[in-house]
Amino acid sequence: MAAPRQKISIRDIAQQLGLSTSTVSRGLANHKDISEATKEKIRQAAQELNYRPNQLAAALRKGHSKTLGVIVPHINGYFFPAVMNGIEKVATQEGFTLMMCQSNEDVRRERQNIDALLAAQVEGILMSVSATTFQETQHLEQVRLQGTPLVFFDRMPELPNTMAVILDDYQGAYQATTHLIEQGCTRIAHLAGPQHLNTSRNRFLGYKAALEAHGLPFDEQWVYALPSLTHDAGRLGIQHLLALEPELNGVFAAYAIPSVGALEVLREKNLRVPQDIALACFSNEPFTTMTQPRLTVVDQRAEQMGETAVRLFLQLLKRGPAYSPPHLMLKPELVIRDSSLHRSRESRIA
Repeated sequence: MAAPRQKISIRDIAQQLGLSTSTVSRGLANHKDISEATKEKIRQAAQELNYRPNQLAAALRKGHSKTLGVIVPHINGYFFPAVMNGIEKVATQEGFTLMMCQSNEDVRRERQNIDALLAAQVEGILMSVSATTFQETQHLEQVRLQGTPLVFFDRMPELPNTMAVILDDYQGAYQATTHLIEQGCTRIAHLAGPQHLNTSRNRFLGYKAALEAHGLPFDEQWVYALPSLTHDAGRLGIQHLLALEPELNGVFAAYAIPSVGALEVLREKNLRVPQDIALACFSNEPFTTMTQPRLTVVDQRAEQMGETAVRLFLQLLKRGPAYSPPHLMLKPELVIRDSSLHRSRESRIA
């Protein structure tokens, strides 16, 4: 097996041409003090030796890395990859390179991600916290103490002066639950996510507020805390709820993947969706249009969230650490499909 080739440096070019490293460096930078003939020799030698400049080192010498760090809980499904598309679109337009990490919903991995990005001297970090980041936040404070701009998206910690781009999850849940009520549902259960996450908590609060606003009873037993955001958790959840209340006629789920598990169980029990039980959920994953029936969803504006997060970072970079804008909150959109059209089919079908 051949040994790996050593990386060519400016020193190698200088030795081949009998020039100083400073002359080669200035020649590659097209400095006016270097003659055109010498610049041409340097360029030819660099091409022959397959020299590749260290762009990061060059940027750092100028006082900036033009690199932006991103941390996501996972890259499964649609939502976080779609956010990344939005981030990449605007960051690239602004001349930034991305370094992307995933925490795998583990705060220990998240700390490692932070350390790696800070060591790489990124100019800012955009992140959505893991499901286990709720008491351990020292690593997030470390970013602030170092003076690196930090912007959260979707999920955010409970820290003062936090800058974030979030969806109005409360309003999205309120709209979805109200829609179920308008379809004639009177016994509506909730498949709830971890309540220490701002997203899950606000979806629960929106569900509860919609019931109360329409004079329907709120029963804590009709709220099932999903042990995980998985297909199997959705199956367990709906089985538990139906055992408690066989007459349920509506379900609002905080996440899409558990909704598919719930839908499977309903079909296995010969319960028709939406005629017997109407179903709505977060979020607009592509597979929600492939289920039978298609799922009514709350769209989370994923790409717009990513684009907005980068623009907020750019404002922080421009105005400095004293700049403290309020949270930027995006409006959700209820996308109505077959799974929730319980009694009336007058609503728009996506």
